[in-house]
Amino acid sequence: MATQQELSEIRQQSGVGFVETKLVTLFESPHYLKLAGGGELGPIQVAYETYGELTEAKDNAIYICHALTGDAHAAGYYEDDDEKAKPGWWDDLIGPGRTLDTDKYFVICANVLGGCQGTTGPGSINPQTGQPYRLGFPVITVSDLIEVHSALTRHLGIDQLLAVIGGSLGGMQVLEWAAQFPDQLRSAICLATATQLSAQGIAFNAVGRRAIKTDPEYKSGEYEKGAGPRYGLALARMIAHITYLSDQSIEMKFGRRLQDHDDFSYDSLPEVEFQVESYLHYQGKRFVERFDANSYLYLTRAMDYFDLEVQYGSLVKALKNTDARFLIASYDSDWLFTTTQSKELVRALIECGKHVSFIELKSPFGHDSFLIEIKQLQKMITPFLEQAYQSRLVESVQKP
Repeated sequence: MATQQELSEIRQQSGVGFVETKLVTLFESPHYLKLAGGGELGPIQVAYETYGELTEAKDNAIYICHALTGDAHAAGYYEDDDEKAKPGWWDDLIGPGRTLDTDKYFVICANVLGGCQGTTGPGSINPQTGQPYRLGFPVITVSDLIEVHSALTRHLGIDQLLAVIGGSLGGMQVLEWAAQFPDQLRSAICLATATQLSAQGIAFNAVGRRAIKTDPEYKSGEYEKGAGPRYGLALARMIAHITYLSDQSIEMKFGRRLQDHDDFSYDSLPEVEFQVESYLHYQGKRFVERFDANSYLYLTRAMDYFDLEVQYGSLVKALKNTDARFLIASYDSDWLFTTTQSKELVRALIECGKHVSFIELKSPFGHDSFLIEIKQLQKMITPFLEQAYQSRLVESVQKP
């Protein structure tokens, strides 16, 4: 166990230091959120974190949209962290002098609607019944997630964001934001994402949901907080985690190496024989300690439903109304969200006359690359944001 001095030294490596999660209640009666799938929801509590200072003109804000199982804790440390002293999930990218420079930018990250890290979701208390929503929570879409993000932005007094950034499901949110609220963002950065989930992606989500629902402890979603389908949820995570990796990254990290011994055990089909098996079990075990099974069901389904072309009639119609500059990046080893899908998005943006930059990055780490390859992101995002920042300064000078 680390000493307090060692913890302090670890936390000092974070650019933003100690942070805290803020809570705000939006969509209060009678102004409930009208859901894309029908019905209403409210009030909605939103958990979010901010880093840096908002300018008096409120024109330096960057909004981060997290991926499927992420949360609002994108950077820094909590003061009451345990001995692991774990930083926010994009900590290396956020802070003074870093890519998302908090001496210059005001960075926002919020837990999504339907989540389980402070924002209203299936595990939250339904004010009408005094009991958790569970499966009484309404079906949600990416469009609904953006309605909440947009409302939080307005609550903070921000009319237009300097940039919206996201990878995977976060990237889908960026695209929906550009389509749904085209005037609310100056630039958009989409990493390892697509305008729709592939049939293969839907298939993996379906298997994960089935693993959860067939766990006897799922109890039709009526499990108590802290209980529930731990084995099913862990299995769902193990399945999903495989899709986030690449064949090359698995070979590099594990190969066919055995766990804890040099030869096959030949012992009644042991659950763990290879290192890669042990790794997946660890990922599943760690996941159930922080995530809710019902939230996983709702958010994977929202991901399945997302289809920008179907929703708006075409990609051109979806994106034609925004003046945002776009940065689109794919990874050559990502087989869940492929370069082909990114290029389809780029072609649509070019067709409707948008300013778009595209790059396929090389990485052995598959879909998870946007969470791992920080130096690549620094080289790519830093100048893009600087250009957006400078153009905003030029426009402010030119205004009468």
